[in-house]
Amino acid sequence: MPVFPKVSLRPEVEDYLRESFVNAEIVTASSKQEAERKFETLLTHLSHPPSFTTVRVNTHLASVQHVKNLLLDELLKQFDGVRVPVLQHPDLQDVLLIPVIGPRKNIRMQRCEAIVGAQCGNAVLRGAHVYAPGIVSASKFMKAGDVVSVYSDIEGKCKKGAKEFDGIKIFLGNGISERSRSEIFGGLSELKGIGIRMTEPVYLSPSFDNVLPNYLFLQNLPSALVTHVLSPQPGEKILDMCAAPGGKTTHIAARMRDQGEVIALDKISHKVEKIKQNALLLGLKSIQAFCFDATKALAHGMVDTEEGFPGGPRKDNPSSCSSQPPSPVWNWNLQHALQILDSYILWLPSQLLLRVYRPCSLHLHSYMKLQKNALKQLVWKILLNLFMIQPHNPSFLPDL
Repeated sequence: MPVFPKVSLRPEVEDYLRESFVNAEIVTASSKQEAERKFETLLTHLSHPPSFTTVRVNTHLASVQHVKNLLLDELLKQFDGVRVPVLQHPDLQDVLLIPVIGPRKNIRMQRCEAIVGAQCGNAVLRGAHVYAPGIVSASKFMKAGDVVSVYSDIEGKCKKGAKEFDGIKIFLGNGISERSRSEIFGGLSELKGIGIRMTEPVYLSPSFDNVLPNYLFLQNLPSALVTHVLSPQPGEKILDMCAAPGGKTTHIAARMRDQGEVIALDKISHKVEKIKQNALLLGLKSIQAFCFDATKALAHGMVDTEEGFPGGPRKDNPSSCSSQPPSPVWNWNLQHALQILDSYILWLPSQLLLRVYRPCSLHLHSYMKLQKNALKQLVWKILLNLFMIQPHNPSFLPDL
């Protein structure tokens, strides 16, 4: 019995994906019933957090092995002496994998409850504590120091400040409240900081809040893969057209050994500042970040020919930051869902200009055709490895 229900999609999105997934080729190879079963299983898996937390090592400042040893020591402190394995990705050598332990089913639910929004709930499933702004509802008697059961309102129906909630909610685990109900909902000032410190999460995942900030960057695997496919070389010029918060930008600079030039663009000024902060934190000097709308980066009348622009920069275009991990609820319309899928699909090389490319087409058959012609063996190998992982069945992990 799964801990969470299958992922909640809008009917138009689920119908479109089902029609594409249960296609004639798959039905011929097995049966319609088997294809339907696999699709339903996929929807269930997608509602759970990933089997691994992925972090990228800043190889500009330290070796992977050195950072791995430091991380093992940090995790021993977080998990009270329980040794959690840290694995090096077999293909992406600068990526470390930390298994997520769960679901843990022996956690006792408390009488005192707090309800958080879906986004906050997703963060808790990935190892975060509950920050005060994310708390939507709390029991009327909740005070600082109480043991609190935390639930996620996946449908967004809980009213802010409610004292109880009987709608659909998902149990995320227990924590210690650092604020009273009156402090959270008193309205005197906007609270910041941790509201509930998670002590017994259903999914035990490490927190990376200020953990080895100069050496590690918390990054989803699809985003980390992009730079390896781009394969930037020392001395090159790279243009990242949608760069915030700087995950791929800093990865590109590190892979270039900080030798060359990385131009990072984003149209929102405070996000540009975040890129600069991350570059400074990771000790990378080859990055120049600008507040600019990349869709206006070419002058009118310029033509992008097959020959590319001799001497010009290569492009990381556009961002795959929308390739977020699974969560209990994906409230997308059809076009948004397909745009998200786009970010996983293509990396198309040309003679002098290499783009990390997301196609404009919204038709699945276009994806399949382009995948067949464009994806390299490395990409297929990694994607197949990802999809073959059985979620949350790591037999080698300790029983917590």
